[in-house]
Amino acid sequence: MPVPNSFIVVALKEGENLSAPVDSTVPEDYVTPLATPPTKDGHGAAVLASFLGWTLDAFDFFLVVFSLTAIAQEFHRSDAEIALSITLTLAFRPVGAFIFGLMADRYGRRLPLMIDLVFYSVVEVLTGFAHSFTTFLVLRALFGIGMGGEWGVGASLAMEKVPPRLRGFLSGMLQQGYALGYLLAAVCFYFVFPRWGWRPMFFIGGLPALLGLFVRFKVKESEVWQKTRHSNWSSLGREICSHWKLFLYLTLLMMMMNFVSHGTQDMFPTFLQRQWGMGPTQRAVITAISMVGAILGGLVFGLLSDRFGRRRAMVTALVCAVAMVPLWAYAPSLTLLVVGAFLIQFMVQGAWGIIPAHLSELSPDSVRGFLPGFAYQCGVLLASSVGYVEAILAQRTSYANAMALTAFVVFTLAAVVVALGRERKGIPFGS
Repeated sequence: MPVPNSFIVVALKEGENLSAPVDSTVPEDYVTPLATPPTKDGHGAAVLASFLGWTLDAFDFFLVVFSLTAIAQEFHRSDAEIALSITLTLAFRPVGAFIFGLMADRYGRRLPLMIDLVFYSVVEVLTGFAHSFTTFLVLRALFGIGMGGEWGVGASLAMEKVPPRLRGFLSGMLQQGYALGYLLAAVCFYFVFPRWGWRPMFFIGGLPALLGLFVRFKVKESEVWQKTRHSNWSSLGREICSHWKLFLYLTLLMMMMNFVSHGTQDMFPTFLQRQWGMGPTQRAVITAISMVGAILGGLVFGLLSDRFGRRRAMVTALVCAVAMVPLWAYAPSLTLLVVGAFLIQFMVQGAWGIIPAHLSELSPDSVRGFLPGFAYQCGVLLASSVGYVEAILAQRTSYANAMALTAFVVFTLAAVVVALGRERKGIPFGS
């Protein structure tokens, strides 16, 4: 029996029909966009490019973390003043997220990603030539712009291409590019710094420019963006403003998550030097071991989030991290210190590994290039002083007390913020 002209039957799920009157104002050639699963074509290259981009971004960032005391000596500054340069880098990341995020939603994901990779590579090389502390600070601020632009563009490109059922696991892999970058920085510090000092390490930081060529020739544009792209800037602006409540929550969430990560990572090599009296080699080895834990944690909890949900997996990781604080900060032996460093980063990056999938799923298709990345980097800005605060607290008590107190507080608050939020696990993109 034919369907009456006055109805359109839309099949939403197997066995489910909806009937709705036809609106005479709808053009005859109008087609409702249906959610389609990401194609296999190109998603591997997109994930690899985003992963390597974030890896090299983190590698460049953590070179300063490892070289902090050496840079302080060369420029005749205190640890706290060089730690301020880390704060400056973090504080400028929202600028990059704003610029490159808008470009990603207006012009596609690939072009902004290529420009960003080349930009922060050039700035990193120039950092190795910095002749004064002022120049060093300016370059670290510019690097912050590049660092802030990479994550949002890369994550949206990758998450829009991967199959929804693997989104959590691949999210964990993608985010652990950050931990791998930290690990590579430790390896670089181990081999390069004792022989040639801190400046040559920043010359190696120019490698991401080559990744731009890979994106140019191997990575295809997001099909989700092609279906939901904005035709002009005004429509994009209106769409972004309409989601201001979501933006505020995501910013709060990312502020707490950045307190969690930067509060346990940025000053950790300095903690090993000041609290334990370790040299460059020991610091590099222990940090590298902790980052192995971080990579494994991101993959494990990312996989668990595909089965049990994003929020439940994140809260579990953060609560377990609270239990690891005493072992991490007050270990009575070197062996237990290494175990504590491994376990706490397993939990920290376990929670973090879910972030690319969680933020991408919470964000609407039409602003996914901008909203997750900008909220992420605004959270970074609000949490950017954590390393400086830890350095100041350590001057009044000890590095162990300063880092333990910081970790306990931020783990607890982050778990609360995650638990109070929403979840849209496995939602199809492009609808």
